[in-house]
Amino acid sequence: MDVALLLALGLLAQSLGLSWGVPGRTRPRILHPWHRAPAPGRVRRAWVIPPISVSENHKRLPYPLVQIKSDKQPLGSVIYSIQGPGVDEEPQGVFSIDKFTGKVFLNAMLDREKTDRFRLRAFALDLGGATLEEPTDLEIVVVDQNDNRPVFRQEAFTGRVLEGAVPGTYVTRAEATDADDPETDNAALRYSILEQGGPQLFSIDEHTGDIRTVQVGLDREVVAVYNLTLQVADMSGDGLTATASAIITLEDINDNAPGFTGDEFFMEVTEAVSGVDVGRLEVEDRDLPGSPNWVARFTILEGDPNGQFAIRTDPKTNEGVLSVVKPLDYERCRQYDLTVEVQNEAPLQAAAPRAGRGQASVHVQVRDVNEAPVFQENPLRTSLPEGALPGTPVASFSAQDPDTHQLQRLSYSKDYDPEDWLQVDRATGWVQTQRVLSPASPFLKDGWYRAIILACDDASPPRTATGTLSIEILEVNDHAPELSPLSGSVCSKPDQGSGLLLGATDEDLPPHGAPFHFQLSPRVPELSQNWSLSQINVSHVRLRLRHQVQEGLHRLSLLLQDSGQPPQQREQPLNVTVCRCGQDGACLPGAAARRAGGAGVSLGALVIMLASVILLLLLALPVALIARSRQQSRDKGFLQGLQDDLRDNVLNYDEQGGGEEDQDAYDINQLRHPTELAGLCAPLGRPPLRRDAPFSRGRPQSPRMLPTSPADIADFINDGLEVADSDPSVPPYDTALIYDYEGDGSVAGTLSSILSSLGDEDQDYSCLRDWGPRFARLADLYGPP
Repeated sequence: MDVALLLALGLLAQSLGLSWGVPGRTRPRILHPWHRAPAPGRVRRAWVIPPISVSENHKRLPYPLVQIKSDKQPLGSVIYSIQGPGVDEEPQGVFSIDKFTGKVFLNAMLDREKTDRFRLRAFALDLGGATLEEPTDLEIVVVDQNDNRPVFRQEAFTGRVLEGAVPGTYVTRAEATDADDPETDNAALRYSILEQGGPQLFSIDEHTGDIRTVQVGLDREVVAVYNLTLQVADMSGDGLTATASAIITLEDINDNAPGFTGDEFFMEVTEAVSGVDVGRLEVEDRDLPGSPNWVARFTILEGDPNGQFAIRTDPKTNEGVLSVVKPLDYERCRQYDLTVEVQNEAPLQAAAPRAGRGQASVHVQVRDVNEAPVFQENPLRTSLPEGALPGTPVASFSAQDPDTHQLQRLSYSKDYDPEDWLQVDRATGWVQTQRVLSPASPFLKDGWYRAIILACDDASPPRTATGTLSIEILEVNDHAPELSPLSGSVCSKPDQGSGLLLGATDEDLPPHGAPFHFQLSPRVPELSQNWSLSQINVSHVRLRLRHQVQEGLHRLSLLLQDSGQPPQQREQPLNVTVCRCGQDGACLPGAAARRAGGAGVSLGALVIMLASVILLLLLALPVALIARSRQQSRDKGFLQGLQDDLRDNVLNYDEQGGGEEDQDAYDINQLRHPTELAGLCAPLGRPPLRRDAPFSRGRPQSPRMLPTSPADIADFINDGLEVADSDPSVPPYDTALIYDYEGDGSVAGTLSSILSSLGDEDQDYSCLRDWGPRFARLADLYGPP
């Protein structure tokens, strides 16, 4: 066949919509893509190869698609090749070409959903590798087949719609996809409802998948949830299919009124209690539990004028709980007949039927119990004047027993009376004072005293009431005002200085204090001739001179009166010193002596008094120095004796003197107990002198007075030590005694007897306790236990 004829046939097939290389052809078409047809007057160009169509999923492989051929060289002298996706690019190996014949083959199954077309480049070379023709494009189009089912985007679609919705109400939308070519019927989807499980209440748009209601009759109380089975099909409903479900929930509306389960309810409650539950009112409602369309609200229409009952809703059971909010009184009303109505929290739909039992009667029986007494006025407030005498009536704080059908007696007592000020009559509750209440009591708070009274009946068991008695202690005007200050100074010239500022104080509380009234004493009329008082405020006045008077002390008398009822007044003296003043209104220094003289003491007398005081001080100073020197001497000797405590020290002597029989060394009477000296007061003659004394004669000693009280014992001992130190006939207190002769024997034995076990039981150290606390310690150490 001529090449030109083949090209013409190819153009004719292209115009008729035919495809090259479709299944069923046994031989591929031969193309001359590089053939140039002569055309006079025009530039030659290459032919445009039309796309080559091949169906996806072709199974007879390899399958020849087309043959390309160059007319520049004879057959066998041209090398053909192709490049592009499907050849040397991913996915590789899908297409191949016979390099000598130019035939193009399909080597693998195609999937249009992955790649819908391939664009290749064809090359023609001579045997030497030189280019014979310019590269040309070769496009292979994959023809779609209906090899994909439609797929719903969800396995289950959900929707909600109010019960009783009108037809055409939108509910939800079902959506599906198809992987096939959307330009073909392979992806043309159609929706439908396969099953609704009941009446045909819903419809679906076959093109959009919108689900809507189609008729009335949706009732949540009948069917709350609808399960629809949906289907989608391609090929406009005639191809492949898929299914899904649609779950449609009906939302509740208040189309059912609540109603009581009975027409009457009977209950019982105890009197005198509050905050307790009496009983429950059962209701029923077909609407959705827990929703406002189901929650009940109760109202007491009749039978409770005083608001003694209340009804609340149990959130779990929706029952009405009747409770008592104010105590009931059996003696006043034994039974209550209530009319109760029930409604929903949400308003009822206008078209909904009314409940047959929207109201009910509730009968509450009251049980009688022993009630506590009741104080008619609690707290009871009264008042008493301060300083009320014992036996003063306060108040009758009595109570009443509400149990009028029971014969009971009441008794009264105090529960709280911190000052024990009140007395309560046990039978009548009459309260009176039993002593005077101190105005400084810590239990008076802002002038009020509080006590608690108890009233108890004699029932079994008894009941008690508590009453508070508040007593206001009224202030009594029992103090007159006092002047302050009681003295001062003013300038002798009325036009100098600011005068003397005077004030008043009052121990009474308002209104028995200020404002105070100040007045010059009416008993001395001449005072008002020289002096004047000007009021500054309710508690202060200013005293001024009317004209110049003599300098010095002036004694005035002022009358002060408070504002109490009845008023209290007091006349008080005022000493005013009139002095010369400077420009600043203050007394000049030279006027101080005059003021002092005006006070009744002259300057000369003052000088004499000061001189006398100075002389007395000069005379008393030597006496004080001598007394202090003697005291230091006594203290030094006494402290030395403390250091030589026989309990802690052992005295070592280089030479022994006389023993206990030696009575010539010192006067032992100085160390005797004061009580033993009573019989020794008579003079014993000339006392012996110490042999080591520097003087051969001693001073005669006068008899010493015994101490009259325990406090004088220390002075007695110190005086004795001082006498002993100054007397040459006795050894000094702080020197070692030197004995020449011990004597013939010792009553106390030798010192070794202290450490010897022989004769210890014969020793008696109890006499050491008479020498004072230091020797008493020795008596405890060596004496019998």
